[in-house]
Amino acid sequence: MRTQSFLTVLLWSSVLFVVHMTPSQKRTNKHSRSERITGLSENDGKTLHRTKRGWMWNQFFLLEEYTGPDTQYVGKLHTDQDKGDGNLKYILTGDGAGSLFIIDENTGDIHAAKKLDREEKSLYVLRAKAIDRKTGRQVEPESEFIIKIHDINDNEPKFTKDMYTASIPEMSGVGTSVIQVTATDADDANYGNSAKVVYSILQGQPYFSVDPETGIIKTALPDMSRENREQYQVVIQAKDMGGQMGGLSGTTTVNITLTDVNDNPPRFPQSSYQFSSPESAPPGTPLGRIKANDPDVGENAEIEYSISNGDGSDMFDIITDKDTQEGIITVKKHLDFENKVLYTLKVEASNTHPDPRFLQLGPFKDTAFVKISVEDIDEPPVFSRPWYLIEVDEDAKEGSIIGQVVAQDPDIAKNAIKYSVDRHTDLDRIFNIYSGNGSLFLSKPLDREETPWHNITVIATEINNPKQSSQIPVFIRILDINDHAPEFANYYETFVCENAKAGQLIQTVSAIDKDQPPRGHKFFFELVPEFAVHPNFSVVDNKDNTAGIMTRRNGYSRSKMSTYLLPIIIFDNDYPIQSSTGTLTIRVCACDSRGNMQSCSAEALLLPAGLSTGALVAILLCIIILLILVVLFTALKRQRKKEPLIISKDDVRDNIVTYNDEGGGEEDTQAFDIGTLRNPEAREESKMRRDVIPETIFQIRRTAPLWENIDVQDFIHRRLKENDSDPAAPPYDSLATYAYEGNDSIANSLSSLESLTTEGNQDYDYLSDWGPRFKKLADMYGGEDSDRD
Repeated sequence: MRTQSFLTVLLWSSVLFVVHMTPSQKRTNKHSRSERITGLSENDGKTLHRTKRGWMWNQFFLLEEYTGPDTQYVGKLHTDQDKGDGNLKYILTGDGAGSLFIIDENTGDIHAAKKLDREEKSLYVLRAKAIDRKTGRQVEPESEFIIKIHDINDNEPKFTKDMYTASIPEMSGVGTSVIQVTATDADDANYGNSAKVVYSILQGQPYFSVDPETGIIKTALPDMSRENREQYQVVIQAKDMGGQMGGLSGTTTVNITLTDVNDNPPRFPQSSYQFSSPESAPPGTPLGRIKANDPDVGENAEIEYSISNGDGSDMFDIITDKDTQEGIITVKKHLDFENKVLYTLKVEASNTHPDPRFLQLGPFKDTAFVKISVEDIDEPPVFSRPWYLIEVDEDAKEGSIIGQVVAQDPDIAKNAIKYSVDRHTDLDRIFNIYSGNGSLFLSKPLDREETPWHNITVIATEINNPKQSSQIPVFIRILDINDHAPEFANYYETFVCENAKAGQLIQTVSAIDKDQPPRGHKFFFELVPEFAVHPNFSVVDNKDNTAGIMTRRNGYSRSKMSTYLLPIIIFDNDYPIQSSTGTLTIRVCACDSRGNMQSCSAEALLLPAGLSTGALVAILLCIIILLILVVLFTALKRQRKKEPLIISKDDVRDNIVTYNDEGGGEEDTQAFDIGTLRNPEAREESKMRRDVIPETIFQIRRTAPLWENIDVQDFIHRRLKENDSDPAAPPYDSLATYAYEGNDSIANSLSSLESLTTEGNQDYDYLSDWGPRFKKLADMYGGEDSDRD
């Protein structure tokens, strides 16, 4: 088809060539020697005037892409000076002269030596001149002419891109513009229809269409859905010659994508869901996930879940997982199987970004029902309060009940509860509890001034399942009673000047009381009855919990009495009234005229007026020498100490008995009293061994006095027999070294021999906390409280 089109154009162009090669009308004027030349050029229809020229040539037009066997004839140059005798020589210069265009120098005929392409160069400018062969002189001035290349349809339209990519929202209306494609033709747009391009669609119908003149692609079908089909491939053709048969064409591919819009509501795949939760699940525990499907993508598929109705809207919550677009059912409040077993929720899923253009399609949300069943578990006991506050008087007796805690099993079984005190919170074992009813009672006396508050923990445990237990804090406040007498607030260093006057205030005293009466402290001061009328001093109560010490006479003498003792009684105002006597020491001092103390020492009266500097230096040197001697004596004494048998404290050779001591004979008086041997009649009620520490738990043996026995040997044998038959007497003549002592036992002593409390006050509940090794003891003593109850 393309070859046939080319031949048709060539034939048509040849006809034009024949027409244009016809010689134009010549005008020869011998006088003016001018001619008018009209030719087809870029200045078509414009008249050119040349003066003093005798050139004559035809209009030159050349057809591009000539494929004939001979060279293509362009035209002929001729001047009226040429007589045809061969004396003139034609010379051609300019664009392509000699290579593209060849001139016959005798005749002036011009031929094209090569095939020309208008798209490369559409016209050529050349210059011609005629020279006399004999003289070499130009018979005509050099003249310029143009060879114009005629176009043929040898270029097909080409698109600016090999492939286009475009997108358009789904559900767009018919005629919505998608993209514009553009094709260009290299042929001459001013010559024929070779460059006139028409667009058409080869692939992509009936979904899209293209404008034949502009190349704009538009939608051809309404309501195209991305969910049904997202990608489309459209092939567009551009054809020249106005789309007529025989024109050249080119194609391009356009990939069109439908973008998403929110035209689909979320939908649950099922109408109901079933979940379960143990009643012990804490708030925030996830129970399960539900998901509503939305065929849209991106933000158009974002879903928000909520609970719109149901009897469990207060007990459960739902949150949205932004990554998976799922709704997560969570526990909002504590569940109770005994209270409610089954809950029903109505869950709603809705789009967060609805498109107003598609609201007429229906509500963009969906609902589903969620049923949640509560599972029963064995729960620990529950106390009636979150904490307990108990107030008890400071003088409460041992064994008295101070309060009660109450707990019960929340399960349907209502198992029995056993109470105990966490001994880690009551290390002194001041409080105890009846295991059956939770009544707290005292095991030891209280002292508010020492510990005003006690914070203990009570444990409630199911008897059938000891693993189920709970704890509760109990705050015990000790109420004050007036059991402490007031006393002086400080230690007062009181003095009176020798030149004091009667009625002069020498000291103000105040008092403190460890008790805390509800109405505040009120103290009274007075002298003891024996000193009610004191000749030297008096006490004046200021009625503000202070008292003033006043002088009762003029002048005091240190030489006669340097110190006075003034006993003062301090009373409080609470019930029962408590009082104490405090003695105030008053020194007699020398003062200046302003009452400032100068000296209070009585010995200062006997000393000389002063010591010389030399005497003070000598006293200081003596003191230093005495200190040096004491230090040297102490160091020598330490060096003489006998090195111990076991030096390192880390030596763990326990129970090693060393028998490497040799008695000192009669000279050794450290282990026994030799005087007793020499005087058998000596009394021994208060004699105790000096080489060991006596055990307080053993009774001192009382033996019959040996007044009549003066035989020392018999005395020794009798005493030896007594010690041999005494099971409590260890072999004191041996040295037992225990260089390592372990830590105290956390459980303290298990022996009942050293127990200071009676069996009735013992609480053996803590044995169950020591582990399986003490299970037998816990079983033996665990039932005592219940028996006592």
